[in-house]
Amino acid sequence: MFDPLLHQPVRSKLLSLLITNDELPFKALKESLSVSDGNLSSHLSKLEKEEYVLIEKTFVGKRPKTVVHITNKGKKAFASYIEALKKFIEEN
Repeated sequence: MFDPLLHQPVRSKLLSLLITNDELPFKALKESLSVSDGNLSSHLSKLEKEEYVLIEKTFVGKRPKTVVHITNKGKKAFASYIEALKKFIEEN
């Protein structure tokens, strides 16, 4: 069965970027996904609520910096999602 949280294009792409990088700045994710700040924030909030990502907010000098990390739970959920996709493709 597909994880409904991950069976959404932006969120599945977001986690695939984090799987290969472990962590990425908010700005890099926004540019890679071609989404607005608000849209990305909304998706990240949903992933953070399920503990698939961890959002770290710091300051570099006086500038805020947001970095998104994938959690072990997020890695496992994404791996299961990919396996469900593979199984679906093989069966159809």
